[in-house]
Amino acid sequence: MEFLGKIGFDTKKYLAVQKKAIENRLAQFSGKLYLEFGGKLLDDFHASRTLPGYHPNTKAMLLKNLGKDLGILYCVSAKQLEQGKIRGDWDMGYDLATIKTLQDLADFGLPVLGVVINRFAQEERAKTLEKRLRRMGVKVFKRYEIEEYPKRVERILSDHGYGRDDYIKTKKPLVVVWGAGGGSGKLSTCLGQLYQDARRGITSGYAKFETFPVWNLPVNHPVNVAYEAATADLGDFNLIDSFHFQAYQEEAVNYNRDIEAFPIVKAILDRIWAQKEPLCRYRSPTDMGFNVLKEGIVDEKVISEAAKKEVVFYLFRYRQEYQKGLIDQKVLKKMAFLLDKLGISEEYLKTVPLARKAEKMAKKKLGKGENGVFCGAAIELSGGHMVVGKNSPLLHAETAAILNAIKFLAGIPDDLDLISKSIIKQIGYFKKQIGEKSQSLNCSEALLALNVSAQTNTLAKKAQGFLPNLRGCFMHTTHELSWPDKDIFKKLGVWVSTDSKTAKIRNI
Repeated sequence: MEFLGKIGFDTKKYLAVQKKAIENRLAQFSGKLYLEFGGKLLDDFHASRTLPGYHPNTKAMLLKNLGKDLGILYCVSAKQLEQGKIRGDWDMGYDLATIKTLQDLADFGLPVLGVVINRFAQEERAKTLEKRLRRMGVKVFKRYEIEEYPKRVERILSDHGYGRDDYIKTKKPLVVVWGAGGGSGKLSTCLGQLYQDARRGITSGYAKFETFPVWNLPVNHPVNVAYEAATADLGDFNLIDSFHFQAYQEEAVNYNRDIEAFPIVKAILDRIWAQKEPLCRYRSPTDMGFNVLKEGIVDEKVISEAAKKEVVFYLFRYRQEYQKGLIDQKVLKKMAFLLDKLGISEEYLKTVPLARKAEKMAKKKLGKGENGVFCGAAIELSGGHMVVGKNSPLLHAETAAILNAIKFLAGIPDDLDLISKSIIKQIGYFKKQIGEKSQSLNCSEALLALNVSAQTNTLAKKAQGFLPNLRGCFMHTTHELSWPDKDIFKKLGVWVSTDSKTAKIRNI
């Protein structure tokens, strides 16, 4: 993946240092190691936006570079499946996201041992997913709700707790346990396997790999605040690891759930390892990890700016989710708090005020928009140049912004058309014939028309060649994107925030 903007992170340097850190941890365990993987193993776009230069598949590359005999267990919560929880970056439920993830892992050449359905209590969606996975040839393991979990350690470590769960047999020395977001049951799966291994005379180890928060950056560093933004819907927050400070008189940043869970986790590990404890002894939640992300940072200013943009980007994403009824008002209040902490506003994303200005220009120029709607869009190119677009009877606002952007990159004068007006009008006429409410072209339709025009129009062909330069750029729109455009912007790699304006429904 080529990065076209300013680089603040060196992925190659980081991979070399992180690989060594994992190998050192593996050497401290003589038997099997269960490695809990936090965040996204694939397509970690939060990390790539926050740390320009970080490849979104860095963690998958890391596992491949280890050259170890490993396998992956993928966890999903039966409760989250039943609630219809959505994976925001893909805009799909956890059931479909699970299947897509398995396909992506296979494409990447990483072996999957199976899918673990956690907190199972006969939920219908969980049973449906299990059937579908088994028919795909995927092994499925179920782990059940434990009464008073995690308070009663003696019950957890019994036939009424971890002993009731499916035992996952594997000869792999390194088992990576990953899952569908927070609450998927990764930690519980690791501890349950440690318990079941111990009952079979196997001494296994546990470790945790988290990208964020970065333990050796300040707690209020923009990168760590960006992590709080990305997990605001989970209620996570960063704080100093008190256990680590007490043990080593050294400040380390961790997040609330890990610190809150540590006494229970330590008690469980102490019980499991009572007979034969491994060389690696944990005195704090930070001890469990071995993140060296800071080693890859090569430009502090670039990553700080990118992290602040990421916080604003999540603010708009959560506003959309709030309108859809997926989150509560408290998440938006948390985001307002994080912006105040960084001393920024939503207009820190420079595309925001420009898109809103373009909307006003559309209203002034058109007098009345198509179906009474006025729209504006703005995109920031990798060099910092800003390009705007507004809706018209011919083009959607974001369509105009994209065409204007590639014209600028190709050095084509603004008054020259890439697609002739006659072609646009003909497509609009066809849309009207098939009952489309809007006859102006959305971005996916315009790019198809651009491709056809490129066969005879040299300017269109030249401009089309600059579409890859839009990858990683931020765009803001004053209205909700159409479904086809959501898909095309994902493929282009353009990060779109929106004011989420939708048509009002009249009361009857």
